[in-house]
Amino acid sequence: MVVPYKHEPFTDFSVEENRNEMLEALKKVEAELGKEYPLIIGGKRITTEDKIVSVNPAKKDEVVGYVSKADKELAEKAMKAADEKFQTWRKSDPKFRADVLFRAAAIVRRKKHEFTALLVKEGGKPWKEADADTAEAIDFMEYYGRQMLELKDGAYVNSRPIEHNQFHYIPLGVGVVISPWNFLFAIMAGTTVAAMVTGNTVLLKPASATPVIAYKLMEVLEEAGLPKGVINYIPGPGSEVGDHLVDHPRTRFVSFTGSRDVGTRIFERAAKVQPGQKWLKRTIIEMGGKDTIVVDNEADLELAAQSIVQSAFGFSGQKCSACSRAVIHEEVYDQVKDRVAELTKELSTGNPHDNSHFMGPVIDQGAFDKIMSYIEIGKEEGELLAGGTGDNSTGWFINPTVFGNVDPEARIMQEEIFGPVVALTKAKDFNNAIEIANNTEYGLTGAVITNNREHIEQAREDFHVGNLYFNRGCTAAIVGYQPFGGFNMSGTDSKAGGPDYLIHHMQGKTTSEML
Repeated sequence: MVVPYKHEPFTDFSVEENRNEMLEALKKVEAELGKEYPLIIGGKRITTEDKIVSVNPAKKDEVVGYVSKADKELAEKAMKAADEKFQTWRKSDPKFRADVLFRAAAIVRRKKHEFTALLVKEGGKPWKEADADTAEAIDFMEYYGRQMLELKDGAYVNSRPIEHNQFHYIPLGVGVVISPWNFLFAIMAGTTVAAMVTGNTVLLKPASATPVIAYKLMEVLEEAGLPKGVINYIPGPGSEVGDHLVDHPRTRFVSFTGSRDVGTRIFERAAKVQPGQKWLKRTIIEMGGKDTIVVDNEADLELAAQSIVQSAFGFSGQKCSACSRAVIHEEVYDQVKDRVAELTKELSTGNPHDNSHFMGPVIDQGAFDKIMSYIEIGKEEGELLAGGTGDNSTGWFINPTVFGNVDPEARIMQEEIFGPVVALTKAKDFNNAIEIANNTEYGLTGAVITNNREHIEQAREDFHVGNLYFNRGCTAAIVGYQPFGGFNMSGTDSKAGGPDYLIHHMQGKTTSEML
């Protein structure tokens, strides 16, 4: 029996000691700004002339690091290294693999504030959000290590007096992990170590906006005793490196977290059987969301307003789980709308370095332009209640924005904006609210604020999302507590941080011996 894991605690930065430690960590990270980072292929450091420049989105003239950029030729070299290593790694002891993760988690835990400080710099995350990201990375390593120990002996199947039957899991092969920039440590680490601990070898292509933190994970795993070539670090352009590896006949599975457009493209490309390919590639895909908080007329209205604001604007709305729509019963709409606008206007936006702002920047110029264009669309589709402005002179800052009286079919109610924008609409009753909540192509997270037990049970059955929360916001799933993943165009619902996640990286094998 494996002892259950309790999640890594979050840091209380109102405690002076914790605040001072974080400020020291920021100084340490600042002393390393502008360093160069190589690729890691087969355990060897490879430096390229062409570099990815990682910048601080809150201070865009501040370079976090210059990261060597892989191309198709280097991606092929990495594939050969991973493919060769798989022949021995697939036979490694699952306990050995789990122990690597337990040691890696301990290393990160000891340097927790340093990793958090890097997330502030490279991801533009406020302290609270960055600390939660680091804690989640630790949780993924601990949780998946324990899950592997649960799965290593397979599952019970029946035998008969004439035969002995066994069922166990074996690894798939070489996996391509394409990780996102928003949870630049947690999701990147979780998807990578899940593939590794199950006995696969890995080609890690982190988001081009945030490659330095992925290099830091590689250093941690090396220190924890991971053999060379098991995970290969190959940041590079998706159009060249990503496409080449997704299409590759030796790729056995693809693990992707990101946008709907890229996710569906990967799904389509991975489905094509290439010359020399002996399997159907597996895909583990988590895409976007258009997540709704439903507010009933029998609800705590202050809780409702607080939940909408926190879920919409945490990390500048750059979460696939962020509340970008609120459907409010018409009887309480005006009260909730006014309170949401009031709370939003109290939020400050700025450089997260000194922890004095609720919101930091959005990730880059492309995100800034896209979100600002949606704000212009919103001005045509609804009533601007708060925000609506941005400033990209020093960093990419957009003020938290609320639109009211928006039609459920409007673009800002249907399309994923991935920024600090929330649209409010009315529902005539609870049935109508659930109907509106379900009227998008996504199905990731949702929340219902109500004190009506019948409505809670109705939503449990009819609100079609992978993660549904009652009387709280729709973000902040915790590993091992709220397995995370969505329906429809939100992805394959592979439920990261849940009891069946690792099985997606393995295949079942039955052996039967006649006695």
